[in-house]
Amino acid sequence: MYNTCPKCGHARAPSSNEAKDRCPQCGLVYRKWFNRRFRKNLKDAEFPSAAGDSSVVYRLRELFLAVKPETCRPAFYARCLVFVGMLVWGWNFISMDYYTIQDGVRINIALPEIYQSFLHNVNLIFHEAGHILFMPFGRLMSILGGSLMQILMPLTVMLVFLLKERNTFGAAVGLWWTAQSLMDVAPYINDARAGQIPLLGGGTGVDRPGMHDWHNILSELDMLSSDYLLAGIVDGLGTLLMLTSFAWGGLVLFRQYKNLTALGAS
Repeated sequence: MYNTCPKCGHARAPSSNEAKDRCPQCGLVYRKWFNRRFRKNLKDAEFPSAAGDSSVVYRLRELFLAVKPETCRPAFYARCLVFVGMLVWGWNFISMDYYTIQDGVRINIALPEIYQSFLHNVNLIFHEAGHILFMPFGRLMSILGGSLMQILMPLTVMLVFLLKERNTFGAAVGLWWTAQSLMDVAPYINDARAGQIPLLGGGTGVDRPGMHDWHNILSELDMLSSDYLLAGIVDGLGTLLMLTSFAWGGLVLFRQYKNLTALGAS
């Protein structure tokens, strides 16, 4: 227990409510200050390698690669199985094409392979919710909000695991999902002019004018002729993030494996 305010040094009166409330000099709320300090001490005890070094590179490394000193073997092996699934399924997504070339001409695929994955239906739920959530920001944002929301949801999952839970492997899985969702958006962008992809509720962009998100978005931005280019950028970014998630998850598991071997030797 501190006898003075930890912020300004004002003498505390333990017998009064001041000790339980706030400093009359600087207004510091003692309870909140103690809670914050207590939580920080707990985190430093749980991840001791992150304490005692203030370099930016070291801090970033410990943020993205932090692992607990003690690793539960069953949990580690379960993560290894998840990682194998990430590699196999993720590489399958990378290898999928969202367009084909016939006689030197780029032909749009009416039903891309990635849309046949059940993850497409998961992404679709957040996609449709995004149209409603972004509606207050105007027509363009309401249309764009579908694709934004299906990317923001897995990105949020990644950030929660990384910053709140300090679960770096879970964050890598979140990045994997973000990458997959980006690749899921690419065929829709690529279809902006062709309008061949089946839309929710039936029909295609050609059959239902004004109902194709990316035709509307790129038309309003006067970028309709750039649909192939933009689709390629989005798909390429998704592929890059997918490969990054492989590397990230693998490094985290390697650090956990070293902890397992250290514990086994002791």
